[in-house]
Amino acid sequence: MDATTPEPRSFANRWPEGIGPDGQPLAREHCTCLSQHKAQPRARVGFHGERQDTSSAGWRRLLALVDEAAADGREEFNPLVELSPQERRDVITLPASIARLTEVRHLRLYGSNLVRIPPEIGAMTSLEEFSPYTSYRLHWFPYEITRCSKLVRSTVSTRALFGNVKYRPPFPRLWAPDGAPSGVRPAAPDPKRWGATTIGTCSVCDGPVEGRELHQRWISLTIATDVLPLLVNACSTACVDALPPGAARHAPLPHSGGWEPTQPPTDEA
Repeated sequence: MDATTPEPRSFANRWPEGIGPDGQPLAREHCTCLSQHKAQPRARVGFHGERQDTSSAGWRRLLALVDEAAADGREEFNPLVELSPQERRDVITLPASIARLTEVRHLRLYGSNLVRIPPEIGAMTSLEEFSPYTSYRLHWFPYEITRCSKLVRSTVSTRALFGNVKYRPPFPRLWAPDGAPSGVRPAAPDPKRWGATTIGTCSVCDGPVEGRELHQRWISLTIATDVLPLLVNACSTACVDALPPGAARHAPLPHSGGWEPTQPPTDEA
């Protein structure tokens, strides 16, 4: 190498948790819900219907890690590095106990097998950075994440999201009995239909939903550095009316999904 040749630069791996002990990417479940390579505005999309196996080793270990993080007040929570590859595959959501992680500033979930994030993330009031990068089965997030008022940085695989600007996949149609604009809250929600196994409080006012009609809506908002599709579980039409307008270049109003919402052209058009 002569004096005019620049020294090669090396870069630290920001996501070492995605590499196994053999140096190869860790195995994970595959998702075929939507293409990340071409526009498919009339694709048939839906919620993942899996339910968390609360008897699995990965889930039990995750509960213990949340308890540890809450007890020691740590500022970064990166639970997947503490799990074996199989334990990671066991975990498809996070426990409601993440609400206790009020000191965590950075939540790292790189390469997870998650299919949903619980609304309790909204209680993580110190959260400044959210990194579920390459969690390709995460297509949407709970509206409650808007309560994380300090959140300023995010690293999300946006091509895997409903309504993303690259390919504009549609949103799952939100269900209501007999085509009515709202539905009575089910006692035991089916996640494939409702996106959750429990719906306890309103995403907007935080009041109880029990005994009231459930008004589900989609809205795309800028959260930190990404536009995320958010699922709203509202207790009334007043709470739906209180929602902000959608992000620029996305559906401007809250909607019920399906093929009807008008969205701007894709970036690939």
